[in-house]
Amino acid sequence: MNVFVTGATGYIGTAVVEALRVEGHDVSGLARSVEAATKLEAMGVEVVWGSLTELSALYRGARAADAVIHLGATGQEDQAEVDTAAVSAMLNAVEGTGKPFIYTSGIWVLGDTGGRVADEDAPLHPTEIVAWRAEVERTMRDAAAWGIRSVIVRPAVVYGRGGGTPGMFVSAARRKGVVRYVGDGTQRWPFVHVDDLAALYVLAVDAPTDTVLNAADGPALSVRDVAQAAAQANGAETESWPLDEAREKLGPYADALALDQQISCEHALGLGWRPSRPSVIDELRTGSYAPE
Repeated sequence: MNVFVTGATGYIGTAVVEALRVEGHDVSGLARSVEAATKLEAMGVEVVWGSLTELSALYRGARAADAVIHLGATGQEDQAEVDTAAVSAMLNAVEGTGKPFIYTSGIWVLGDTGGRVADEDAPLHPTEIVAWRAEVERTMRDAAAWGIRSVIVRPAVVYGRGGGTPGMFVSAARRKGVVRYVGDGTQRWPFVHVDDLAALYVLAVDAPTDTVLNAADGPALSVRDVAQAAAQANGAETESWPLDEAREKLGPYADALALDQQISCEHALGLGWRPSRPSVIDELRTGSYAPE
């Protein structure tokens, strides 16, 4: 199967491409620069020149492939508009074909779960920074009736390979000697290792239509415990950052970091997904984040 991947050179995308290649899939990836194209070619990926704002390139890449995995994001203020338009272009490309289209959402679309464990069917209460994703998810659910095998993946906080939010904690510990967390740190975050997440995307290619896959491994952990693990491994301290002060610096991203979330992953487990990588605490202490 040929799988077209947006965001193929990113943190998660690189792991997904590697996992797809291991399973024997051919991969094509979007590249807007020579640097990105060179990286794709080194991974054995066919280059589709273009960016997330070039809808004709997205249409072309999706139309030529047997499956689409959308991981790309601008990370800028235009992200909502770009993502919505990109999804629409690629859905149009595969309408009526029965091809899998896998959209990357995230657990922040569930909002604060209020001490409850939210499953894949829980109502959406997205925090402000990802508010647009609720509408995109609805579009994806509707796409199942358009002859598209629509799948939504909602990753938890991603870690591993020295990256993700835990990597930011480690960087702060080493540069500033202090790891700050928003609020009192008792809020819980679910986590998923980037390689376990990549394995789920491989399974998602064969998932039934109109499937939602939450992706987290193990119980949610308090942010304070994770911050302390990052700090202790690097001889640093931790510090609470009052939410009001964090908002002044981070805007709505601060409210996302303050979410208390617990989620279940029954649909993913039902596909045969079995996450097996070390926990985020172990990774911080002795794994990819550990001091050399």
